[in-house]
Parts: sequence; structure tokens; C-alpha cells
Amino acid sequence: MDTLIQALILGLIQGLTEFLPISSSGHLIVVPQLLGWTDPFIDSLAFSVMLHLGTLVALLVYFRWDWIRLVPAGLAAVRDRSFAGDPDRRLAWLILATTFPAVIAGLLLNDPIETVFREARLVAVMLVIGAAILWLADRWGSRRLGIGEISFPIAIGIGVAQALALVPGISRSGISISAGLLAGLRREPAARFSFLMATPITAMAGAYETLKLLRGESGVEIQLAPLAVGMVAACVSGMIAIAALLRFLRSNPTTVFAAYRIVLAAVVVTWWLAVGR
Repeated sequence: MDTLIQALILGLIQGLTEFLPISSSGHLIVVPQLLGWTDPFIDSLAFSVMLHLGTLVALLVYFRWDWIRLVPAGLAAVRDRSFAGDPDRRLAWLILATTFPAVIAGLLLNDPIETVFREARLVAVMLVIGAAILWLADRWGSRRLGIGEISFPIAIGIGVAQALALVPGISRSGISISAGLLAGLRREPAARFSFLMATPITAMAGAYETLKLLRGESGVEIQLAPLAVGMVAACVSGMIAIAALLRFLRSNPTTVFAAYRIVLAAVVVTWWLAVGR
């Protein structure tokens, strides 16, 4: 299959699965293996991370008015050394606080992320574990808090959970939404906070991988056309997924996503047994 078509398909998958709690990194590893795609660039971590830049654009566009408020508010808090009772100042620093666990984990686990973790069997296991966590969090969470009631300990806890998503199959949105639900957030605020806190860490990861590509350190030959097609597809499908999930969670549980994860894990295991690898 032409690499442009492969890039388009993976871009659409990335945009949808980055925000639905079903693991984008897991899909980007599993789908090429299931379909027998062997292009080194399409199957590389570098391409996967660059697709995340497409979903970063989706985040920035969809939540543009939030960031137009939050960035100046966060800087004002530094200038005044006070939140001054402003919920936007507080939220900006809550989001910043969530990034530190993922940054530390990324620095410590960079090599395993690029090698050991990119394995279909591990993805299948993590899909099931993530499904159980998501289902239990929805079942056990009190769902009484909004974003304005998040404390710094809760934010740090959600940030630690987000760091676990470095293991493909866990799902960044899935684990952070689950952590928010367990902390007492309602479903939609949990998802909204998850999306806002994803922005800085996605930007940092994308900047790091872009630098590696420019320096020729990614280990693969850059293919600009597939890269552009994939990123645009990820951006468009990402905005659709954000809107759809926020609307869905206003009145529905996360059960359907937990069920999907288990079905996908079963497909991966069946494929692995069939091909013997």
C-alpha cells in the first residue's frame, strides 16, 4: 500500500484514539503490524510523535479561548506571586504541575519507550489493564467535582497517572480521565482537564522529536509528504474526537471504551497466536 495512504489512515487513527480513551500509541503500533505495513518511517516512534503534533494543533484550536485566558493568567500569577482569587491563574499552574511526572518518566524511560515497549503483546496486556482501570474509576468515582475544585495534590496525582501512558496501550486520555474520576471529578470535567493538561507535555515531546529529526538522530529517513498528510489527518480527526467525547460524557459512562479495549486486545492476541510472533 502506498505510504501516503498508510500515513492518512494512521493520522485519522491517531486523531481519534488520542482523545478517545483507547490508546493512540497502542493503535499506531498494532495497526501496521496487523496490516503488514513494514515501511520503517511509518512504523517509527518518530512518525508517531510527529502525528501527536497534529493532535497538539487540534488541542490548541479547540481550546484556543481557554489558552488565551490561561497563558496571561499564569504569567500574571508569577508577576504578582499570587493567584489573587483568579481561577484561571490557579488552573494554569495546576496544568503546569501535571507535566513534571511525565517529563521525569520520559527522561528515565526514553530508551525502553523506543524499543522494548513497542511490542504488540505488551500493548494487548496494557489495553486490558487500562480497560479495567477505566471501568472501575467510572464505577467508583463520586463524580461531584468540577475543574474549579481540583486541588494541587489531585493535579499531581493525575499527572503521575498521565506519566504511566508512556507505556503503549495504557492511553494518556484514558488513564488521566480515570485518575480524575477516582479523585471525584465528573466525567466531562475529567476529560476537559485531561485535554488541557495534555497540551504542554505533547508540545514538549513533539519539540524533542522534531529536534531529533532535524539533527538526523531519529534513525529513520524523513518522508515529508506522508508526514504532512498524517499530521493534517490527525489534526482534523482530533478536533472531531474532542467534541464528540466531551458531548458523549455529559450523559454516558465510559463502559463502551473499556469494552472496545478488551475486544482490541483479543484481536491482537489472536493475531499474535496465528502468526506465531
